[in-house]
Parts: sequence; structure tokens; C-alpha cells
Amino acid sequence: MHGLLLYLASTIFVCYLSFKAKQQAIHPITWNTLFWIILLFIAINAIGKSFTQESAQRNIFYYTVASPEAVIFSKITYNSLVMIGISLIGIGFYSLVMGNPVGNFPLYLLSLVLGAIGFSATLSMVAGIAAQGENTATLMAVLSFPIILPLLLMLLKLSKSAMDGISIQENWDEIAILTSIDVIVIVLSGILFPYIWRH
Repeated sequence: MHGLLLYLASTIFVCYLSFKAKQQAIHPITWNTLFWIILLFIAINAIGKSFTQESAQRNIFYYTVASPEAVIFSKITYNSLVMIGISLIGIGFYSLVMGNPVGNFPLYLLSLVLGAIGFSATLSMVAGIAAQGENTATLMAVLSFPIILPLLLMLLKLSKSAMDGISIQENWDEIAILTSIDVIVIVLSGILFPYIWRH
């Protein structure tokens, strides 16, 4: 956790030196895109190691005392809580350093929560699959990209609406799609992970 916070702070500081220190104002679209890129890389670093950092002995212990569904859902829950915490700390520090051009902050926070859950569910499932292979880093990249991309595009769209000050009522479609993606990935994790866990 401390390593993630250090990574977050240093990345935001580099963004500040690259953009805000040279130009007094940063374009809102650039501000938004940079923040989501930072969160995505933090999610990959934090959640990508969910299964690979576990020892073989610990995996055997999990195998004997817990069902595969309990293992994957607990990983998703823990990773979601970590990512929501990192996202909230990140937006606070990012706003302090880079300014805050967001017009509708509650909607932006909602997009952060949905994004954190989506990243956690997707990357936890992919990490579980990749851990069974030999080259986990390559498998993670190949398997997560098709799922993460539509999620990221919807998050950018919703957060752009929040920056423009558009109300939550006018963004129900995007919120429903993001929620659906999160739910589908969580349900698929519960269905697919037991087959991987047995092998």
C-alpha cells in the first residue's frame, strides 16, 4: 500500500513538472486523461500481482479451506477497496497539485468508484488466469486489453461529462453501462475461476 501511494505521488509530481509547471493552466481533457492513465497503471501494478505473488504453499492452503468462488470474490473485494481508497487519495492530491476543473464532482467520484471496481474485477480475473501460465506479464497484457479498453472508454466519457458539469440524471445510460460491465465481469469471474482453480 505504501509503495502504491509513493508511486501515485511521484507520478502526479512528474505530471506537474511536465505540464503545470511549464504552463500555468492545463487543458481539462488532458487533466482528465492523465489521471485515468495514472489510475490504470496503478491498478495494473497493484492487482496484476494478486495471484503471482502468492506462494505455492499458500495456494494449496486456499485450495483446501476455501471454495474457488470465495477466493476470487475475496480478491475482487479487497482489490476494489484498495483501488477506491487509492482513487480518492489520488484525486485529492491530483486536484491539489494540478488544479480541479471538474464541474460536477459527485459524478466524477461516482465514475472513480465504478472504474475502481471495474479495474479490480477485470484484473483480478485476468491475474488468476495468467498465474496458471508461464509468462504471466505477457498473458496479463493480452487478456486484459480487450476488456479494459471498452471500460476505459466509457469511464473517459462519463468523467468528461462530469468535467463539463452535466448532471447525473443526464448520464444514466453511461452509469448503467459501466455498472453492467462491472457486474458481468464479477459474475464471469465466479463462473470461470473454478475451472482454472481446479487445474
